Amino acid sequence: MTNPTIFKAYDIRGVYGVDLDDETAYRIGYAYAQMRKKELPLNRPLQIAVGADMRLSSPALKEKLIQGLIHGGVDVADIGLASTPTLYFAVANYHYDGGVLVSASHNPKEYNGFKLVRQKAFPMSGEGGLYELREMVAKLELTNLQPPATANALSVQCEVLADQVRHDLKFADYQKINKFKIVIDPANAMGALYFDELFKHIPQTEIVRMNWELDGSFPAHEADPFKEENLRGLGARVKQENADLGIATDGDGDRIFFVDDHGEPVEPGITRAILCKIFLRENPGAKICYDIRPGKITVDTIIENGGVPIVTKVGHSLIKQKTIEAGAVFAGESSGHFFLNMGEEGCYEVPLIVTLKILAELSLRGLKFSEYIKPYKRYFHSGEINSRVEKAAEKIKALKEKYKDGQQNDLDGITIEYPEFWFNVRGSNTEPLLRLNLEAISPEVMEAKRDEVLGIIRK
Repeated sequence: MTNPTIFKAYDIRGVYGVDLDDETAYRIGYAYAQMRKKELPLNRPLQIAVGADMRLSSPALKEKLIQGLIHGGVDVADIGLASTPTLYFAVANYHYDGGVLVSASHNPKEYNGFKLVRQKAFPMSGEGGLYELREMVAKLELTNLQPPATANALSVQCEVLADQVRHDLKFADYQKINKFKIVIDPANAMGALYFDELFKHIPQTEIVRMNWELDGSFPAHEADPFKEENLRGLGARVKQENADLGIATDGDGDRIFFVDDHGEPVEPGITRAILCKIFLRENPGAKICYDIRPGKITVDTIIENGGVPIVTKVGHSLIKQKTIEAGAVFAGESSGHFFLNMGEEGCYEVPLIVTLKILAELSLRGLKFSEYIKPYKRYFHSGEINSRVEKAAEKIKALKEKYKDGQQNDLDGITIEYPEFWFNVRGSNTEPLLRLNLEAISPEVMEAKRDEVLGIIRK
């Protein structure tokens, strides 16, 4: 079975045993191998990195994926259990010709899927290859497929995580990091692996581990820290332990979130702003990319620190592409994706570098996290609010008309700005949903305008 709707704007994802199965993995492997050979007609076998997360269905899918790749005529480097950033690092660092991770990111346990990249970990998106791959998968006649006359190689690459951590440690003076007490909750998912490896090198820190054992059934909570309810346990534990901060990561470990020493979540827009300031200090006058959803503190911080702000569409593959095209140093999404453009070393999410930068900055300033972020709390955010609608285009048209005297931007959905509040409404790529993000200069204005906009969307 291969439900064509599993091919999304940024990756491949669906319910295992319903939308996709082991044969789907084989088909994707075979088709991807053929696609890469066509795109890179080199006089040598291409080498593709393959990894998988801890989901219960991942081992079977990975086995068939590798078989499909090899039958499709490429060599495979198996990097084992890996987060998405670890796969990206492997592809860029070892100069592989592409990579595939078996993962469904933060989705519930019954889901699985695939994240695919080209060389230098450049992402494949819907219009950037995934929809073409969908057509190739649909047309494959398995009974006619023949393995290549010369068998392709399968190798095992065991040192990826250690190499990744050694690479990331170069971006901070980690020996000067204070003796912090840090609570970390990877939600029984892939972040546990890379944090274990990272903090071997920072023995002065005390790590309190929550939900650490890899478990694809997610026994503690959903592996999606973008939802505030999934951070409550972490916040409570930070207060209980009298810790300096807390860290949470999502299912495949490419998004990272923080809570302060009071156990309160730090808005991703504030985390992004802090990182902008750090990277602009290191790269004066640099360009910084950010997605169009509200998080105005990011733009303020870029301008105040002499940088050049560049707004992008929402979506990790789209923001990476823009970052590379613009030559930006750093980019951040409101959903907790933070990217570093390392030129020939690739442009992708770097949660360990983010962790190091935040810890080094707090150590340098000598402030508690809650004190440090106070100046960044200028605005009041609604959070992302989803509304199920049948006629999204009509709702967006109504919003444009209602707020026609505001400054409008249709880069991604509709963004409308006034001096006291601003918001973005955009459709989901996979569901009949409109997503509202609204920000304002006071909680009263935020709540009033949030309800006003939702009234139009839900009418």
